[in-house]
Amino acid sequence: MEIAFILVVFLLLTLVGAPIGVALGVTGMGAIFLFDQSSFGLVGTGFYNGIASVPLLAIPFFVLAGVILQRARLAEKIAQLLELLIGDFGGGMAVVAVLTCMFWGAISGSGPATAAAVGMILIAPMVRHGYGKPFAAAVVANAADLSIIIPPSIAFIIYGNITRTSVPALFMAGVLPGLFMGALLALVAWLVSLRRGYRGTRRRGSAKEIGVAFVKAFPALLAPAIILGGIYSGAFTPTEAAVVAVFYSLFISMALYRTVKFADLTPMMVDAAATSSSIMFIVVFAGLFSLAVSTTGLIDAMAKALLALSPNAIVAILLVNVLLLLLGMFLDAISISYLLIPVLLPVMDAFGVDPVWFGVIFITALAIGQTTPPVGVNLFTVASVSGSSPDAVAKEIVPFVAAGMLALLVISLFPALSLWLPRQFGL
Repeated sequence: MEIAFILVVFLLLTLVGAPIGVALGVTGMGAIFLFDQSSFGLVGTGFYNGIASVPLLAIPFFVLAGVILQRARLAEKIAQLLELLIGDFGGGMAVVAVLTCMFWGAISGSGPATAAAVGMILIAPMVRHGYGKPFAAAVVANAADLSIIIPPSIAFIIYGNITRTSVPALFMAGVLPGLFMGALLALVAWLVSLRRGYRGTRRRGSAKEIGVAFVKAFPALLAPAIILGGIYSGAFTPTEAAVVAVFYSLFISMALYRTVKFADLTPMMVDAAATSSSIMFIVVFAGLFSLAVSTTGLIDAMAKALLALSPNAIVAILLVNVLLLLLGMFLDAISISYLLIPVLLPVMDAFGVDPVWFGVIFITALAIGQTTPPVGVNLFTVASVSGSSPDAVAKEIVPFVAAGMLALLVISLFPALSLWLPRQFGL
């Protein structure tokens, strides 16, 4: 009865268009009130504990750093450097788009933010050089998926907070899988471009032009090194790194590039607060939902059902991947994390799956879901930025999604790809 109530109410609220945070909160509080009133006094504590977490403090600061750097148009400087390096290489601008998203993702940690920043800078030039607009938008949308795999990643911070797993270890674990998936996406972009006759810019930059562009882009390129280097050297924690990212962003945008003024600070903080609030709204009510499903026995029931499907860890991981890819078509990554991690982690523990490795698998699957319709946030972001219809862009994402699924399969079959670097650094 309790399990049926939770599933039916949550699905009904989702189907009628209720915000996911509202659906989670109403379902969770209703289940606790009806079936476990002894736990109702824990609602206030659960609400507070859901948000009063030091690791979660990193989220609004990383969001603010991303907003500042986007206003400073640093992605444009990175893209200009890459364009000069690649020149008229066949499919060059598509490869530049993938590489720029990888660099920008290592600064923003957010898929939609990367899709918007890089899309506004590169889609129009790609179209001017003969690329199809839907294809150009699809390249950016899928490459922006890498933003939650390559550190620093907001998704890894949330996963670490839920599972009490080391965020630095998760960050380090995401490096090689992110580069591997990025290489596959760049390969697909290059092959499709060659088949269609898309080329790069008119010429390769001279040594002087490349040098000038490198000097201009250097502070932007240095940002990930400062953030991640500080974390892995022990100079500061991931939460402190987010604060460092904000101050570094302000320094280079106001003192070096002078593209941001004091008058811009208020609207930037408002933008960051709006984005952070939407994330934390889901976080708080998802915590209440997790309390409800744990006290009513839903977690145990689902864990036993999954264990009964197969005694093999790899088969279980592949089944979880299918589930995540399907859910990613309808829900955002944060909601899926709070819905499923409390259910899946005990199962993975029973199979002896390393939580860091599973974290990379989990986030990679969710990254692919950021582009797949009907609710792919990156897909709709680039469609809006480019002026293309979502349907036209969706038709172009197929080979990129296939490449992402291949990367997910390799990550799921070979744990060393995720765990080698953390082990080398003693994480």
